[in-house]
Amino acid sequence: MTTHSTIGAADAELTLPEGLSVRVRVPASSANLGPGFDCLGLALSIYDEVAVTVTDGGITVAVSGEAADQVPLDERHLVARAVVRGFETAGVAVRGFHLECRNAIPHSRGLGSSAAAVVGGLAAASALVARDGRRPALDDAQMVQLSSEFEGHPDNAAASVLGSAVVTWTHGEREFFARRLDLHPAVVATVFVPEVESSTEATRGLLPDAVPRTDAVFNVSRAALGVVALTAAPECLIDATQDRLHQEYRAQALPETTRLVGSLREGGHAATVSGAGPSVLVLGTNPLGAQEAELAADLGFTMIPVEVAEGVEVVS
Repeated sequence: MTTHSTIGAADAELTLPEGLSVRVRVPASSANLGPGFDCLGLALSIYDEVAVTVTDGGITVAVSGEAADQVPLDERHLVARAVVRGFETAGVAVRGFHLECRNAIPHSRGLGSSAAAVVGGLAAASALVARDGRRPALDDAQMVQLSSEFEGHPDNAAASVLGSAVVTWTHGEREFFARRLDLHPAVVATVFVPEVESSTEATRGLLPDAVPRTDAVFNVSRAALGVVALTAAPECLIDATQDRLHQEYRAQALPETTRLVGSLREGGHAATVSGAGPSVLVLGTNPLGAQEAELAADLGFTMIPVEVAEGVEVVS
């Protein structure tokens, strides 16, 4: 429990009242979508819920669902840290708050669980400020910037903020931007989730500092085509999800993921590693069936049809 008398902006002239509460729902995400390393993302309909109630002192945390026994239950919790950051940015303080997290997004599987945690905390803080009515809520640009600061890159975070698919970019190392894409209505998504976890830091460590120019040009063309495929020409998804920048380099650490991606692509499906893995994302225009589910099960994956999701939202 924190020892501070107030939590949030150090020089805040406004303290939110005890009892004010809000609940938000935040979607999972898949990053890269094949060639769009750190610049393409997609929101998916697997949701965490975050509830925050202003109290008379301290930070308390309760967690249920995914990884509930693996996270700190105090101010060190990632969602709690994001709530505090949101209050700081809004220029308000609280004497304390109680945080409840209901987790459904698999952790350490390449589905944006940490980005969703940050976005959920920021959105809850913003919604509390808006509900109080004496300060403006955080806008989308602030949400993208703040959540990306936690992550170090904006693709997952921006997808959870804005929903749908996103294109993201940076200025320098600390300015983050994103724009939402309106997807073609025929595009459907499927994820394949294994029981095993993977470390993003470890798999990033496998990437080289430089790649051949031909591979860089290849990925630029495929990432550009990806925007076309997602928004106007889904028949191009197979070509648009090809990658030479990161997936081959990570293959040694993700053997089952690599086999599943290869088998699905041989079957005509636009399969990619979801983020840093080990989950797999398939984009297409038709739902997958029993054959793909059995193929995945043989490699230790569960097939989960999902919808492309809207961004984080206040539910109560």
